[in-house]
Amino acid sequence: MPEFPLEAGPCLIRPWRRSDKSALVKHADNRRIWLNLRDVFPHPYTAKDADAWLAHVAEQDPVTSFAIAMDAEAVGGIGLLLGTDIHRLSAEVGYWLGEGVWGRGIATAALRVFTPWALESFGLERLWAGVFSTNPASMRVLEKAGYVREAVLRCAVVKDGDLLDQVIYATVRLSDRPSVG
Repeated sequence: MPEFPLEAGPCLIRPWRRSDKSALVKHADNRRIWLNLRDVFPHPYTAKDADAWLAHVAEQDPVTSFAIAMDAEAVGGIGLLLGTDIHRLSAEVGYWLGEGVWGRGIATAALRVFTPWALESFGLERLWAGVFSTNPASMRVLEKAGYVREAVLRCAVVKDGDLLDQVIYATVRLSDRPSVG
């Protein structure tokens, strides 16, 4: 498997750096981004939030959160929430991009490269993503990256006071399945 940075067409996937602070605030402080992410992603997004995030990822072991960069500037992020217990061979994948780079195929390119790297690097069999029903662009990213729509969880999330459906997409490795016996 390739080492970091991972080249993904128009962008690189690389570890977050302390020097990403100003770019992180610039791109993350956007209500339109926040509307498509979990509430743990703050809005407004301040320098203090960026400091906290960069300190958090510096302590990750294993590292599961990465910057998506263009021309050396972090313009978004991609990462995993590793499953535990009976879900230990699965992980949730998530990503976001600054609005200024939407519509350029960057998220799709990043996800296409990140997916096989994550499956192999963490010994996973399944990656999945939960997308708010109000975000068809992200659904299209997942489809173009080879993820399959598996389910709609009706009235599953509350975002900005609205009750929304969550659409589940996943990809699985179809070879070298571990023995379950």
